[in-house]
Amino acid sequence: MRDHQRGDAALNGNLPVEPNAFVGRSAELAGLAAALDTARLVTVTGPGGVGKSRLAARAAAGARPRDGAWRVELAPLRDPEFLDYAVAEALALTDQTTRGPRETLLAHLAGRELLLLLDGFEHLAEACAELVADLLGRLPRLKVLAVGRRPLRLAGERLFPLAPLAEADAVELFADRAAAQGVPVETEAADVRELCRRLDGIPLAVELAAGRLRALSPRQLLERFDDRFRLLAGGARDALPRHQALRTAIGWSHELCTPEERLLWARLSVFAGQFDLEAVEYVCSGHGLHADRVLDVLTELIAQSVVTREETPVGVRYRMLDTIRAYGAEWLQATGDALRLRRRHRDWYIGLATWCELDWFSPRQAEVAARVEAELPNLRCALEHCLTEPGEAHLGQYLAGSLWFLWVGCGRLPEGRHWLERSVELDAERTANEQSRLKALWVLGYVAILQGDTVPALAALQECRDEAERIANPTALAYAEHRTGCLALVSDDMGRAESLLRSALERYREIGELNSNVLMGQVELAMARAFLGDLRDAVRISEDVRRICDDHGERWARAYALFVLGYAAWAEGDLTRARSLLSACLSDAHGFHDLLGSVLAVELLALVTVSEGDAAEAAVLQGAASRIWPSVGLPLFGSAYYNSPHELCEATARGQLGDERYEECVRRGRLLGREAAVARALRRGETDDAALDGVPAPRGGHGRGGGAGKRRPAASRTRKGGETAG
Repeated sequence: MRDHQRGDAALNGNLPVEPNAFVGRSAELAGLAAALDTARLVTVTGPGGVGKSRLAARAAAGARPRDGAWRVELAPLRDPEFLDYAVAEALALTDQTTRGPRETLLAHLAGRELLLLLDGFEHLAEACAELVADLLGRLPRLKVLAVGRRPLRLAGERLFPLAPLAEADAVELFADRAAAQGVPVETEAADVRELCRRLDGIPLAVELAAGRLRALSPRQLLERFDDRFRLLAGGARDALPRHQALRTAIGWSHELCTPEERLLWARLSVFAGQFDLEAVEYVCSGHGLHADRVLDVLTELIAQSVVTREETPVGVRYRMLDTIRAYGAEWLQATGDALRLRRRHRDWYIGLATWCELDWFSPRQAEVAARVEAELPNLRCALEHCLTEPGEAHLGQYLAGSLWFLWVGCGRLPEGRHWLERSVELDAERTANEQSRLKALWVLGYVAILQGDTVPALAALQECRDEAERIANPTALAYAEHRTGCLALVSDDMGRAESLLRSALERYREIGELNSNVLMGQVELAMARAFLGDLRDAVRISEDVRRICDDHGERWARAYALFVLGYAAWAEGDLTRARSLLSACLSDAHGFHDLLGSVLAVELLALVTVSEGDAAEAAVLQGAASRIWPSVGLPLFGSAYYNSPHELCEATARGQLGDERYEECVRRGRLLGREAAVARALRRGETDDAALDGVPAPRGGHGRGGGAGKRRPAASRTRKGGETAG
């Protein structure tokens, strides 16, 4: 069997696209498909390099469950504590609340017919077994296809041991990979067959051998392999277990490398997941490998199938198979250079985070978001190194704090809180490094506020403020005051919120601070002014923010400014402008995976929709928002001010539809996934850029009056709004 994955196989899910032809394994594929039909847990086992991952992905693509097949790549994951997060991330679930990732998984997967492919679990076997047992026990429509070198040892587990390729399939695989390099081997069939036999038909070993064909013929490969085999196995080649044959094949490929290639192979093992050329040049050069040689040596490792090249949304990136990386890591450890390389790796990713934080306030904001998402496995490694290596706690605090835009702006609140809490719990060096701790504290407070966890938020911000005053740090003091004002805003203390935010903005001006955080402080002040009834001032402040954002190419804070402007436009009765402003807000917030900005926009778009006369669609949007809120935190912060537009929309829609029809529409909205909900909210009109320009101040004063064409932005304080988070 030799086939390319069909384009129509890409249904729901995230299965990788096969980069080259799938060769052989027709019987195994049919057997695995049959196993998946009859068992809810199937584990493909076998030695590294035998082709488990590719066969499993192929079988998963053919299974076609209703809600998709989803692959979780576990090889880069080091800490079992992040297992649940990794699964949620692979499923594209974003949850910003304080609830654990297990609860999120169970809530999102309830009632879904889905296949979960856990690839490379052996180093996390115990944690994986516990997770799989829990998920299968509570989600009756879920199936799990696990891939590893050992069983999970769970009740009901169906084992599928994978043997190496049959000789004919191994030969065909070798010939296919040779042809891809422009090296036909048909005339050397006998040598190819013998080589594949010596390699025990292990696909990884066959591909490694084929990768040498640019320099060596199959006969030369066979001769060199024969020598290497006897050297490593003492001549007893027919008695070797297959895992030794794989190690022999990798070791043989390693021995055929030049000294520079071996050195780079070992040093590349410090990376987790994908990496790019700039990182390789910085981390791996020097001490025997000149920077000018890195690209040439890397190119040779790609040609030999030691490293794979991948096209990604952020450009060309590289990856090593886990088996090959582990082999390189052993050599790196043996050289005594492992700690130096890990520190080089740490330094590169601290530098990357610093650059990304600065570039967040620029036209490259979307590029920064995509870059840090791609670098997450390596950023996690750098954080783990800083927080476990003696004397480096301050670097961990700096890195966790510098990534605030990832935690807050790109929808990763729970993970950010994990790293921030770990970092501030450590005793870091004081005085010179106190600033890193203060930054981690105010970012921790910010994250906790957005999660609706006010007590730890206040504690972190108060500690930050006290320490900032003690050591006279005006920057940390401004941020602590700003975020305390944000806490007052969502807690309905508008007078205190305004006072603190104005004071913080004045501190920012005094120290010359201008970035996305400062602009968000202005947006929060505008929101407080709007809630207090001064829509004219709210529009003035928000327009100023929008102009600065446009000047700097900033989109994230701009989305929140558009939210306030959309609220004001609705209050003034200009529904066309309100919809355009809020649609632009939603489009940008969703693009950054910012759930809070997205769901706030959907809530106000529901109010605009009912004001336009479509009560049924407004109720659907409210239902869609109610499904998103549990992944954000307390709906509408539990704030009477933020909840007032929701209450007005609901009351109006219920009045027009009746209770039964309203509840039916809300239920329909709750069935929408996040992508579908956003698409539906945006469907009623394209964003009109012209409508975003020159939004006038509200007519006739503060907009709390009952003039014609105006909506009263009611801010009833009779009760705390919103239902409790699920």
